[in-house]
Amino acid sequence: MADRTPLRLVFMGTPEIAVAALAALIDAGHDIVCVYTQPPRPAGRGHRLQRSPVHEFAEGKGLPVRCPDSFKTPAAQQEFAALGADAAVVIAYGLILPTAILAAPRLGCLNIHMSLLPRWRGAAPIQRAIEAGDAESGVSIMQMDQGLDTGPVLATEAVPIMPECTGGTLDRLQTGSVDATPQIEAGATYARKINRDQGRLDWRQDAEALARLVRAFDPWPGTWFSHGETRIRVLGAEAVDRSGDAMPGTVLDSRPSIACGSGALRLLRLQRPGKAASGADDFMRGYDLPVGTVLS
Repeated sequence: MADRTPLRLVFMGTPEIAVAALAALIDAGHDIVCVYTQPPRPAGRGHRLQRSPVHEFAEGKGLPVRCPDSFKTPAAQQEFAALGADAAVVIAYGLILPTAILAAPRLGCLNIHMSLLPRWRGAAPIQRAIEAGDAESGVSIMQMDQGLDTGPVLATEAVPIMPECTGGTLDRLQTGSVDATPQIEAGATYARKINRDQGRLDWRQDAEALARLVRAFDPWPGTWFSHGETRIRVLGAEAVDRSGDAMPGTVLDSRPSIACGSGALRLLRLQRPGKAASGADDFMRGYDLPVGTVLS
């Protein structure tokens, strides 16, 4: 950075995964003029307002933080434009940016997206890649346009996201030494948004698919099944072979293994309401889940 003028940046992000990117931009010497993040939300049993991880980190660094509910109003758009940013860096922010926001910074808005675009455009690329059984994922840095993760790609790396990727790409963008490659529409996939109900285990599915779902939805929203009126969370599982013609949902043994549409899912770590998570052996010693039970 000694031979370059630091960029004047707006950072826009919310969850823990975005903190590493913000830290990398700060370490690279860029001037973070403002941080945008989602407003504090009720959390925990007391429903106390809780600030996002990015909010906490930014305030700890003495950076100004804004939490608008949207950018639809002219006032919010003018306030953003008045920052005079060279670029905005966006990662897992959670708000749609209208054209006025995308066009305000001199170099536009750059999105750090956790997939190898055009695969897994959309809200949940990491989870959907794991759920689908992809062999690799990675990170793409993209020039944002009005589409859903459809803009030209500045850089990709087929590894888990690393903070250095963000700062280095911005340096090359500033000097004009990076080319933007339009995305090819053929083969594009969308990572649809996740909600809590999607974590329910459907025993009619293949056991391998359910094992991937357990990994993909850990820690949020988690996977679960019902036994009577009790909702039991599954925090670890593996697919195993099975013989016989037991119907999907049947508890096959005391490990426990559950019959699926193909194969069986061995539950490794479980949690019932009001109790701590435990390994399968400890769970089964304290909870009655008889062999032969058919789960819904």
